[in-house]
Amino acid sequence: METREGKQRVLKPRQVLLFFVWLGLVQAASKPRRYSVAEETESGFVVANLLKDLGMEVKELALRGPRVVSKGKKLNLQLDRQTGDLLLNEKLDREELCGPTEPCVVPFQVLLENPLQFFQAELQIRDINDHSPVFLDKNINLKISESIVPGTTFLIECAQDLDVGSNSLQSYTISPNFYFHLKLQDSPQGRLVPQLILDKALDREEESEIRLTLTALDGGSPPTSGTALVLIEVLDINDNSPEFSQLRYEVQVPENSPVGSHVATVSAKDLDIGAYGQISYVFSQASEDIRKTFRINAKSGEILLTQKLDFESIQDYTINIQAIDGGGLSGSCVVYVQVMDLNDNAPEITISTLTSEIPENLQETIIAVFSVSDLDSGDNGRMVCSIQDDLPFFLNPSVENFYTLLTNTALDQETRSGYNITITVSDMGTPRLKTEHNITVQVSDVNDNAPAFSQTSYTEVCLTGGSETSEFKFLKPIMSNFLVKSSERANDASPSFRNIEFS
Repeated sequence: METREGKQRVLKPRQVLLFFVWLGLVQAASKPRRYSVAEETESGFVVANLLKDLGMEVKELALRGPRVVSKGKKLNLQLDRQTGDLLLNEKLDREELCGPTEPCVVPFQVLLENPLQFFQAELQIRDINDHSPVFLDKNINLKISESIVPGTTFLIECAQDLDVGSNSLQSYTISPNFYFHLKLQDSPQGRLVPQLILDKALDREEESEIRLTLTALDGGSPPTSGTALVLIEVLDINDNSPEFSQLRYEVQVPENSPVGSHVATVSAKDLDIGAYGQISYVFSQASEDIRKTFRINAKSGEILLTQKLDFESIQDYTINIQAIDGGGLSGSCVVYVQVMDLNDNAPEITISTLTSEIPENLQETIIAVFSVSDLDSGDNGRMVCSIQDDLPFFLNPSVENFYTLLTNTALDQETRSGYNITITVSDMGTPRLKTEHNITVQVSDVNDNAPAFSQTSYTEVCLTGGSETSEFKFLKPIMSNFLVKSSERANDASPSFRNIEFS
């Protein structure tokens, strides 16, 4: 008959498992708690105290075994078990973590191991003014015909600023001169674009070259700046601008395309003849990523790949191209390059908690807690997780691609003392990629078997005679506690034994 304590031992793991499932559903639907810290803050800084948010005291927190877990964009955070303080383990670089994305918010979880519980949170990294505006080209060269009428607009290169918000690039200024003033315009991408407006007709015979200093200012406190030299060469008359055959080109390029691959070819025409009709193609307003990844043939307009593409880093590029004739007039078009994702990243398994030895006779014991991830997108990033079918274990999915590995029945150490479990994660891409992780689990013995004889009864033949036979010598040590002496016979001094039964 099963005791009350035995029943409690059987029911308790099931109750804990139901609690985990309920807890996962509740926390999956709840909004993560957000904390904030400025980038470049020194290591050891206290981001927040989590005791109140976790709803527990310091003593309870230490017993629960808290741990900070993050995926993808790694956050080096530490939770002090003695105080509940969430600490920085290193300086954070907002631009490295989020690039131009604002706000920069990185999710993480606090994993409580005993019992298992997930606390969803996210850290916002605030921008500081740690980057100055920079012109990728220190010299900006323009060729302008002397016949250009006042009021004509000339597009010039933008500066780059890795900061965001009020710390990003905010304005431009141009050095005082008689011919041009500066006009600022917002681009469709949200960037501030400087333009030179001609105020006075140029005279090549009077001044063949004009030098201006272009300054870019950010909104930091104090503001920082960067400068470039605008060199204007005054040319003879040119009355036709190059025109592209189409204003927008759209191409798709697989991310595994080799360096040197053809991306697209743009084409423009100019009705002028001679030097004024000769066209050269250049990138316009090109970021550093575009300059490193592509190059354009100045004569043919062919765009080629100069480094490998990576869909997981950049999914698309918008390339602005200018066709400039020999007289300095230009036309522009846009090439939109979409990077096609390939299944080039295998799934990853991250073990958070692992128990390598478990007692026998326990129901639904937690063996491991782990998460899976895949950097690819679409079907290439969808994952299926499994273990062998012939083992007494099962996987229980939780929040944020977390899984719990549990026993689905009580184990018996006398039957099997250990198991080798292979966790297999495969994606749904073509071809499928998979990752395997092996776990060895030992089953420890508990005192659940009473001693037992190999048979219920033993029957031995009586021994008589004056001397011990070899069979008697063999049996004598075994039967020493069970032999019964008979009465001595008159003419026989040796003992005799009756049949003895053992049960």
